[in-house]
Amino acid sequence: MIKTYMAKKEAVERKWYVVDAADKPLGRVASQVAAILRGKNKPTFTPNVDCGDHVIVINCDKVVLTGDKLTKKMYVRRSPRPGHLKRTQYAKLMAERSDFAMMHAVKGMLPHNSLGRKMLTKLRVYKGAEHKHEAQHPEVLVLE
Repeated sequence: MIKTYMAKKEAVERKWYVVDAADKPLGRVASQVAAILRGKNKPTFTPNVDCGDHVIVINCDKVVLTGDKLTKKMYVRRSPRPGHLKRTQYAKLMAERSDFAMMHAVKGMLPHNSLGRKMLTKLRVYKGAEHKHEAQHPEVLVLE
């Protein structure tokens, strides 16, 4: 009889990774970062335990959107009041708040529950090439 390994949250070892998002599509970077935050790159992946690693995304102001997404894709937010639907073109969003666009894309690819919110706290996004996490000795991760 083969037993399934179930990770315990106390026994999970976390690593730090740096991802350079320059000249890469937003969705490709976000999906691979979400998989690392979830822990799917480890053989000890357990769906109900936060066993992912910390990820630092740099140069997110240089990320690209393919096709017509820059002009046609909209970021939509709502208020409970009638008629308070606000739309922002991704061209404006990427110019002003590219770090938020990356965070929003990764958040949509994580589980939509308390476990997903905990996983999102391990993501750090920076517009430029500088980050303040050198003390953690992050490994450079090259995405496909």
